[in-house]
Amino acid sequence: MRLVSYFAAVAGPDTAPSVGIAVGPRPFHPETRIVTLEALADPSLGPAAIDPAFAARDLRGLLRADPGLARTRAAAAAAIVAGTASVALADLRLAAPIPEPGKIVCAGLNYRDHVREQAIEPPDRPMFFAKFANAVVADREPVIRHDRTHALDLEVELAVIVGRRMRRVTAADALDHVAGYTVANDVSARDLQGSRPALREGEHGDGQWLRAKGSDTFCPLGPALVTPDELGGTGALALRSWRYAAGGPDGDGGPDAGAAILMQDGSTADMVFDVAELLVAVSEVITLEPGDVVLTGTPAGVGVFRVPPVFIEPGDVVVVEIEGIGRLTNPIVDADGGVPVGSPAARMLAGDRPDVARE
Repeated sequence: MRLVSYFAAVAGPDTAPSVGIAVGPRPFHPETRIVTLEALADPSLGPAAIDPAFAARDLRGLLRADPGLARTRAAAAAAIVAGTASVALADLRLAAPIPEPGKIVCAGLNYRDHVREQAIEPPDRPMFFAKFANAVVADREPVIRHDRTHALDLEVELAVIVGRRMRRVTAADALDHVAGYTVANDVSARDLQGSRPALREGEHGDGQWLRAKGSDTFCPLGPALVTPDELGGTGALALRSWRYAAGGPDGDGGPDAGAAILMQDGSTADMVFDVAELLVAVSEVITLEPGDVVLTGTPAGVGVFRVPPVFIEPGDVVVVEIEGIGRLTNPIVDADGGVPVGSPAARMLAGDRPDVARE
């Protein structure tokens, strides 16, 4: 099952997102349609219909009301069989699956190839830091390169969405507490982080990662929550990221400007600590609640450790993708929301980027 949070095309700025089930021939195909929670509460579905009170909840609230999503799954199956009315995905605007997580816990140095590209040793226990809800944006929403950084970088990551309260879980039952998975981009200001290749003469980092990792818009999430039964395991999923450069790969505005530049191409099989091990380590001391998000690290290929380093600029479009879940695409804008005229971001914001579609 694939759950999405969405807004109607005419939704106002203060409108809360609704929740629906994505159905179609394959993930986010142009013919994908959304069965709304309201439709799943239709009495015509008989005993399979969900409680009407569920239909008014956001996804975080739904996870609390329907642990394990068993009622929602049964209603969705009945609705599909009954041909319940649905809405075209093209007529909606996606929100992040969990627009306001209570907690975002992130694992660092959790891919062996990412550790090797830094010429350091892998950690002997999971390393964590945090982001906050202010960092969350949805598929197709802008990421802001604010004025305090000149070294913005991308990181494709598998994100775990907690479905049941999790405290001191064991490895054997940790995955039973997972509602599903989505794609994350752990956007990072490498100069604020203190990464040596990103620092200009006389610069130094913050000494911690709060601004480097937690700035507004630095945690794109989406496009959907994919339940564990549909994903079929997280042991060997392909992860990739691309940069559509505003000025071509050399920043020169040449013939390759706007072409896709592959940045990362890895697999979750390369994780130092798998999903269950990470959840055990977090929940030993931090209680996780339904709707909390755990990011699981990134593979090699990030911009800061390339020679020379490659950073993303206003006007770029960045794409991160995980096999079986989907693709998350975001334009990069400056602190005032501006982008160069004719850049990939400008064309995307104008609705003219078919080559960075959702799949």
